[in-house]
Amino acid sequence: MDPFEVRYRDALADANVRGGLLPFQRAWRDTRDAQIAALERLMGRSFDDLRAELAEVKARVFADWPHFLDTFSERAEAAGSTVVRVATPQEANEYVAGVCREAGADVVVKGKSMVSEEIRLNDHLESLGIAAVETDLGEWLLQLAGEHPSHLVMPAIHKRREQIAELLTRVLGREFPPDDITRMVRSVRTELRDRFLTASVGLSGANALIAESGTVMLVCNEGNNRMSVAIPPIHVVTAGPEKLIPTFHDAMLQIRLLARSATGQPITTYTNFVTGPRPGAEQHILLIDNGRSQMAADPDFTSALGCIRCGACANVCPPYAVVGGHAFGHVYTGAIGLVNTPFHHSLEDDAGPQSLCVSCGACATVCPVEIPLPEQILQVRHKVAEELGLSWSRRLAFQALASRRLVASAARAAAVVTGPFRRDGVSDLPVPTRHTSWRTPPAIPLVPARTRIRHRPSYPVLGDTTVSGKRVLVFLQCLTDRLLPSAAIAAVGLLEAAGAEVVVPESQHCCGLPAYDSGDWRSARRMARATIEALEGVDDVVTPASSCVVAMTHEYRRLFRDDPGWAKRAQQLAERVKDLVDYLAGPARLPNGALDTGDRTPVTVHRFCQSQNTLGLRDEMESVLRDVCGVPVRPLPENGVCCGFGGSTSISAPEVAAGILERKLACVDQTEAPIMITNNPGCVIHLRGGAHASGRSVRIVQFAEYLGGRLERVTGIHP
Repeated sequence: MDPFEVRYRDALADANVRGGLLPFQRAWRDTRDAQIAALERLMGRSFDDLRAELAEVKARVFADWPHFLDTFSERAEAAGSTVVRVATPQEANEYVAGVCREAGADVVVKGKSMVSEEIRLNDHLESLGIAAVETDLGEWLLQLAGEHPSHLVMPAIHKRREQIAELLTRVLGREFPPDDITRMVRSVRTELRDRFLTASVGLSGANALIAESGTVMLVCNEGNNRMSVAIPPIHVVTAGPEKLIPTFHDAMLQIRLLARSATGQPITTYTNFVTGPRPGAEQHILLIDNGRSQMAADPDFTSALGCIRCGACANVCPPYAVVGGHAFGHVYTGAIGLVNTPFHHSLEDDAGPQSLCVSCGACATVCPVEIPLPEQILQVRHKVAEELGLSWSRRLAFQALASRRLVASAARAAAVVTGPFRRDGVSDLPVPTRHTSWRTPPAIPLVPARTRIRHRPSYPVLGDTTVSGKRVLVFLQCLTDRLLPSAAIAAVGLLEAAGAEVVVPESQHCCGLPAYDSGDWRSARRMARATIEALEGVDDVVTPASSCVVAMTHEYRRLFRDDPGWAKRAQQLAERVKDLVDYLAGPARLPNGALDTGDRTPVTVHRFCQSQNTLGLRDEMESVLRDVCGVPVRPLPENGVCCGFGGSTSISAPEVAAGILERKLACVDQTEAPIMITNNPGCVIHLRGGAHASGRSVRIVQFAEYLGGRLERVTGIHP
């Protein structure tokens, strides 16, 4: 396999990748959501309840893995199968080769098996003169092209029909029109038929191994798995022992969630239950560890073994839509690939791909077994930083970021240097680079928010709220303080208008999220401790930065889980910290019409991805804008999909961030709204810079900034 850097460049250069994957993701989302809704009606239970049950089934297996493994082996062998457990890919490959040699087989027909890809079985067999023929349509086409799968379920999803027609024309020696898909599929079926009839060994994977009966469960849409099992006299199953589930009842639950999550179908075309070999035939069930025991022993990653290989995490992943699975993964692709690659292969194999994750959290919302993929990816990133090291520039950057005074000095210097280029909230530098040609850098004000807040007039109370008289601390956030001071000042004014006593401590600085996201948890802990100390002693902590709320309510728990004292203080902070949008839509909600200036210019709203996927916010911004401000809100297509800021990802992989940003701005174009409002400072900077660089006239405004402008007009007070 080519190095990550080569795969990344190749993916960016292939227009077919993005051209095919983005329409696929959008179509999948619609059909998947419709099928999940139908399942909820059928079962009378929510998707969250159903996936929690399946996750519990998987957890029960891992809690007593030896028992279920022994039970399955005993039942399968009683049915006539041979069950073999091996530790390494080498042992697995040698066993399959031995079965083939004993049978005198020079051809093996293969149903879809990601485990066989994991252990590089085809390469091993072919080195011995044994042809391993893929019979899944997509897998066979990739085999002809000399490629590997780019998706767990749809291996050739990155290919367009024109590429397939050209490939078949070249390989089969006759012309195939790109639009005649039926003819192409029929020709592939004809080509493979003789292989099924002449092969003496058939190989498959397993979607589940049912312990109570020793049964192998297989699902597919093409029938090739069934033929690989039923025609050759020898059937070899390659599977990881994590596919174990206790009962047929549990298998039914998996079936209900699998196809709907994978392809948006209510059920796959073929569902097979194979218990033992047919009369006169052999069945070998090869259970391959290859790092799975190590995963099971690590409580941070055990749940990832519950993956049912549906590929839903790739189907909602914004970076995956830009570069596809060959770059965004190793053998296993999508978010789950970023988690299991270090165990099945190596941490080095994961170092490049994991850097593409934007931490939007979408994968966790669709996973049918509740795997906390975003948390686990950040855990892997931490391992990369600890064991392989961060670049010296990043380490220095985070050390500098931890110093409030050093950041202040650097910001002042940058403001002076970029001053001549500052206009309309951006710094229109004359020399574009890889990082600025698609996103104009933000303007850097000479005076930060914390200084301006000390010299501003106060706002009158506009209505009774449940925060009247409360002492509320505003956490400015480093980006807002230095790059979006108007949003921070507006947040203070809005809370005053809601009746709160507002405090803005000078000692506050950065919550540590940039360092945490990059894997430098030492620097993150240092900044987190300083933040916790600065934010103690008040009723509520409110911030216009949703990303910081995520850090304080979710990430601090992991940062301090081995430090009981700081863990307790972090938990106390988590119980008091609130997102400004949630606060203004809830306890600090102003009366309807309180900020209605008569301006009916329509707006559209982008929801910061983590505020939706992690904090559970939905239409709070829209509600306040409509009711409190009286402004019409135009629905934004894909309003909760990440804009591409992604923290360090937009620096380390700017092409990915640029691709996701263009997707978002194209959705904004569809609304024809002249103003877009969003709730996280990073999104504002990213979207504002992208709109400017692309020549769009849409104005990007932070939620507090927009409401603050109306507050100024209503009260006549201009800070």
